[in-house]
Amino acid sequence: MSANHRLAGLVLAAGLFAATSAYAAEVAGVKLDDSQRVAGSELLLNGAGLRSKLFIKLYVAALYLPQKATGAAAVLDAPGPRRMQLRLLREIGADTLHGALEEGLANNNTAVELDAIKTQSEQFGALMKGLGKVREGDSVTLDFTADGVAVSLNGEVRGKVAGVAFGKALLKVWLGEKPADAALKKALLGN
Repeated sequence: MSANHRLAGLVLAAGLFAATSAYAAEVAGVKLDDSQRVAGSELLLNGAGLRSKLFIKLYVAALYLPQKATGAAAVLDAPGPRRMQLRLLREIGADTLHGALEEGLANNNTAVELDAIKTQSEQFGALMKGLGKVREGDSVTLDFTADGVAVSLNGEVRGKVAGVAFGKALLKVWLGEKPADAALKKALLGN
């Protein structure tokens, strides 16, 4: 084999490695980036998993953090930016998606905590309903920063809800004591 052929083979192998190394994981056919940028910070994929209900695959969730964490408390109390990305595997109406999130908030927060974030919860509800019907392949992104929670659909920011307390309460939907899906919670925490 000539030096040129070996060099071409090495270049091809390096190119294939570079093309596949940008993805850290694949869940239910959804390829997930190993890192993403939020509020000027590089976030790493902490974990990802499938949310299903009654054997119906709903979405793939991916949690991005500044540094890896295996405990829910560390994620909930982290001051830095965090991202929860939901890639839809089926069409879901905005009311259904919002209802599931409201149920998750109620299941994982006390009445006092819910009362403290009532205005933000209503604002978030309006944002979610404003998304309309989310379709298979769509990506709903929730960016948690010191300013609050930004909601995006397919990379387009749709609005923001101010308040760190609201962000923590919302993350409990997936990482709280009574998460929407216990197996998904484990996967998001890299367990």
